[in-house]
Amino acid sequence: MDKIKQYADGWITEREGTTIPTFLKFAYIAIAGGALAYFFLYMYGEVNHSERGALVRAMNAATQASAALMYAIAALIVIYGIIVVAFSFGKPHE
Repeated sequence: MDKIKQYADGWITEREGTTIPTFLKFAYIAIAGGALAYFFLYMYGEVNHSERGALVRAMNAATQASAALMYAIAALIVIYGIIVVAFSFGKPHE
């Protein structure tokens, strides 16, 4: 009989020995890549939008966003994506 493992006080359950489906492994890559692409596209807001673009550019000029902080956040997205993908493609730990 299969043993059921519980995590988070029973909120998450799984059968022992269950592997992560292949489509889900590649979905992690697509989601992390999409998050990174979205972050870089809209790092400073929608500056080229036909209606809001001028307001966004004015706000950016007034607040002066930190490029170093933006790239540090992008690096965190990359690190998190690598950890999740490495975990999903790694051997299951029992």
